[in-house]
Amino acid sequence: MSIRHGLLALLERGPRYGSQLRTEFESRTGSTWPLNVGQVYTTLARLERDGLVAPGGEDAAGHTLYAITDDGRTELRQWYERPVDRANPPRDELSIKLAMAVGAPGVDIRAVIQSQRHATIKAMQDYTRLKATALAAVEGGRSRERDDVAWLLVLEQLIFQTEAEARWLDHCESRLVRLSRPAGGGAAEPVPPPAAAGAEAPAPTTTDRPRTARTRRS
Repeated sequence: MSIRHGLLALLERGPRYGSQLRTEFESRTGSTWPLNVGQVYTTLARLERDGLVAPGGEDAAGHTLYAITDDGRTELRQWYERPVDRANPPRDELSIKLAMAVGAPGVDIRAVIQSQRHATIKAMQDYTRLKATALAAVEGGRSRERDDVAWLLVLEQLIFQTEAEARWLDHCESRLVRLSRPAGGGAAEPVPPPAAAGAEAPAPTTTDRPRTARTRRS
């Protein structure tokens, strides 16, 4: 649904063709959620079917342009005003992985948590470096394009998300430790021993390469 409404938001600024919409969507979000042209045209076909966009002629190069309709503008306004529904959260691979790892034969769930924690902290460090660069450009007056401000907001959301994930992994490990202790005379299901002490996430270095698609644009 975010792609659907994201395209409507771009079309509100004027008629556009498919490849142009893909480029602008990725620019606005820092290529965090890359699209392919097929996704764009499939979504445009559904929007046209629903009366939210309509063909708007062609440009000088012969590209078919799409324009938002009045119903599309109404739909877009309602999307901006409507809170994101959290009643049916999207599937999260990490949550599913840990849920399946509990009690799985031959799986050291503590090692799974440690490995993910290192990757999560590394991603947080990468996002933080990117944020510092973006913030310096915006606040220093070198860049005030709406795409750069939008990218800064996306980066900050990713930082908050990875911070929360790191805290949740700490909680999962603590939960496993508590459940591994006998309670009331009955032993809980055994939990693998903790990972080697002293294992910490690698510190950021100047040679670290941020792992987001945005860096390929620099």
